[in-house]
Amino acid sequence: DGDASALDLTIPAAARPAAIAALTRSGRMQLVVTSTFREAEHLVQTLADWLGDDAVAYYPAWETLPHERLSPRSDTVGRRLAVLRRIVGADGITPPQVVVAPVRPVLQPQAQGLAELRPVTVAVGDERDINDLSAELVAAAYTRVDLVERRGEFAVRGGIVDVFPPTEEHPVRIDFFGDEVEEIRSFTIADQRSTHVTHDVVVAPPCRELLLTDAVRARAKALIPDHPELIDLLDRISEGHAAEGMEALTPVLVDGLELLVEVLPAHAAPPLPFTL
Repeated sequence: DGDASALDLTIPAAARPAAIAALTRSGRMQLVVTSTFREAEHLVQTLADWLGDDAVAYYPAWETLPHERLSPRSDTVGRRLAVLRRIVGADGITPPQVVVAPVRPVLQPQAQGLAELRPVTVAVGDERDINDLSAELVAAAYTRVDLVERRGEFAVRGGIVDVFPPTEEHPVRIDFFGDEVEEIRSFTIADQRSTHVTHDVVVAPPCRELLLTDAVRARAKALIPDHPELIDLLDRISEGHAAEGMEALTPVLVDGLELLVEVLPAHAAPPLPFTL
């Protein structure tokens, strides 16, 4: 009933998903914290059987540690941003009843305002300038290439824009007739041929959690005199070029940091540790 400030519940492992599902009857969003990502993924599948796929969201961790000079994969970033937007109910999205996360992303501070980052959205029938669309994709940390082969890449050939959103299984081909989006189809990487699968809309979330805004570039340039050992990395960032491992400098390049629990709505229940 919400009166208890803390509650220790010891039950068999098989009954824990049922207990979590029962807690959702309070109407408060539940954050369930697991020890490992394997436990989290298994719990998400089980809770989906109890509550439905749309009621459960999995918030993954980076594959790298925050201080490592390695960037997280674009598909991981895309999934994280999509979950954050679901949590805050962006664009009228129904928030999940349960958010499942390993302990690492719960403890790791992240840049403020990630839930507010808007994806690049293109729908059939839209009037869009290809150059403007290309600029939007670049601002969302997509890399322009001649041939799309990996997530986070896009290519422009005449009136066609190929893009591989990090949350999609296959890349998509946006076919323009003048400035109008005429058709959107999936295509295969192996032979670059369009498939029979069509889409009414394609949503391309940002591929990085640290976007190279004017403020980020200015901060990177200001840090160069004090940190000559980072001059190569800071110089690339200040010039607007994404660099591998630049996320390690997030604390000094963004306005502020926040935890996942700070993104949850005010009425959400306290985090629920889930241990085997």
